[in-house]
Amino acid sequence: MSLAASNPRVPNVNSPDLAARRIAYFSMEIALSKALPTYSGGLGMLAGDTLRAAADMAAPMVAVSLVHRRGYFRQHLDAVGQQTESDVAWSPESTLPSAQRVVSISMQGRKISICAWRFDVIGDAGHIIPVFLLDTDIEGNDLFDRRLTDYLYGGDTYYRLCQETVLGLGGVALLRALGVEPEVFHMNEGHAALLGIGLLEERLGAAPLGQATEQDVAAIAQRCIFTTHTPVPAGHDQFGIDQMYAVLGAERASTIERFGCLHNALLNMTYLALRFSRYVNGVSMQHGKVSQEMFPEYCVHSITNGVHAATWISEPLQALLDAEIPEWRRDNQYFRSVYGVSLTKIADCHVKTKQLLLDDVARRTGQQFNPRVLTLGFARRVATYKRASLLFSDPKRLAKIAKKIGGLQILFAGKAHPADSAGKSLIREVFAAAAKLEAAGVNILYLENYDWELGALLTQGVDVWVNTPRRPYEASGTSGMKAALNGVPSLSVLDGWWIEGCAENLTGWAIEKTDDEEAEAASLYDKLENLIAPLYQRPSAWAHMQQHCIGINGIFFNTHRMLGQYLSNAYFPQLTPEEAIQAGIDLQAAATKSPTTAQSSATTQPPAARRGKPRRDDETDSTLEETTLA
Repeated sequence: MSLAASNPRVPNVNSPDLAARRIAYFSMEIALSKALPTYSGGLGMLAGDTLRAAADMAAPMVAVSLVHRRGYFRQHLDAVGQQTESDVAWSPESTLPSAQRVVSISMQGRKISICAWRFDVIGDAGHIIPVFLLDTDIEGNDLFDRRLTDYLYGGDTYYRLCQETVLGLGGVALLRALGVEPEVFHMNEGHAALLGIGLLEERLGAAPLGQATEQDVAAIAQRCIFTTHTPVPAGHDQFGIDQMYAVLGAERASTIERFGCLHNALLNMTYLALRFSRYVNGVSMQHGKVSQEMFPEYCVHSITNGVHAATWISEPLQALLDAEIPEWRRDNQYFRSVYGVSLTKIADCHVKTKQLLLDDVARRTGQQFNPRVLTLGFARRVATYKRASLLFSDPKRLAKIAKKIGGLQILFAGKAHPADSAGKSLIREVFAAAAKLEAAGVNILYLENYDWELGALLTQGVDVWVNTPRRPYEASGTSGMKAALNGVPSLSVLDGWWIEGCAENLTGWAIEKTDDEEAEAASLYDKLENLIAPLYQRPSAWAHMQQHCIGINGIFFNTHRMLGQYLSNAYFPQLTPEEAIQAGIDLQAAATKSPTTAQSSATTQPPAARRGKPRRDDETDSTLEETTLA
């Protein structure tokens, strides 16, 4: 008897609930819970928000990622902004239920075993999206292999290729072991591109890959879609041919070569994903165009990103919306009804959230910011193209503006990758600028360890969200969307989502489009001095802008709308979103012979797993079955 059968607190991984899942979502990182360090930034947050929307909409989906036992990293900043890092270790054994399966794949000329842990994303009405986190830390594996699922974006390129092999090939093997038969495989970035090879091996069965034909590749491509997230060349993973042969073996490597998946004599995971997909999309209108230019031999569509409203809207604003527009949780189109909500009530919500932010700043730093002073926010992954120091291009003018408007406060946050020396240098530049401007009435703080919690506080509590990427390198940018849903306008370069979201003087302001950084900085200062600061001094007019941010941008830049577009345009283009979702629900209801899958799943799922909290030691799982993918 299996552990699930004898213990109702353990999920039954053989349940038809899994067998009826029609969409498999693969992502190297997924932000599942504030307590789990399974993400690094925007890609993981987008993945998590996608699954939260899928749970709200009862989409027939399952997800696969890696466990990342030691997380991304915890950031430490000294007095001059020098960044150091430490691990964020956690124990899946004491936190999540086991998937009760061990699968194996061949890699580096040897067999590697892979287990998984299950995290359930729970929707507003109780529907569950199971997420399986692959883990190679299993007794019997080579010591190097046991560490492969420890660090998100860690190690050298060889380590990274091994990780991506585990994700792609191991993910396919696990789903098969669990009885999941998806019609659609969604690769969220190229990290999961090797799932195409896994599906090809599965299609051929015992036959060698050398017998695969163009018809076989086309058949696999009909089942796969690919979302690319970056127009920055460094964002597309590339590996040497020698590494490809060493990790994947001669048969797989030669097959990848034979079907034209190399680029510039390198294994390029983006090109591999493109080759094995029937639908490819960028993550904003502009990014779709840029990606089409990058990959002219493929048809690239656009589905603009969104954020999960119920995750990112502040508690005071959620309470107001629940009272005045209760339908918003079910249907984000109801954000338009914010125009029937009192401006005073909207403004009061922001006053509360700003104070919550400033209280947290005081707790973290010991420094008090004035809640009445205009406060700008700039927080994102630190990379040179994001230009964190553009605000300080003319420090004398910035000081002059601050004096004219009665003070200025700026909150920065963001992590630089441990290996990114240029990014780390940018953080030090912000610290140096802050020290010089402090005496001039510009109060600047750089808050360390930018994460889910701090990101929420900043996007909810600042007065204006600032974004200054070098065009056209901002694929989308979801932090500004989170701000908008909280009534916070943006001051941003017209790139990524802001091209679609900017209604000048209604939802925010555009930094003038130019290739001259000095001119861009001048435009930023002009808008700040002549438009933003004067409007901020008029509370009623400012509240109108807050209302516009929610009413105009809220109804579009959300993951409910985004997932609807994936369902109708990418996953099941022959069906409407409503038909696609209902088809999945009908399949699951028939399989479980119960009114709703949500009710069936909820009765078998342990409460600790539903909340993402640790279980007792006596709730760990021990029954394991093994499946091998040669």
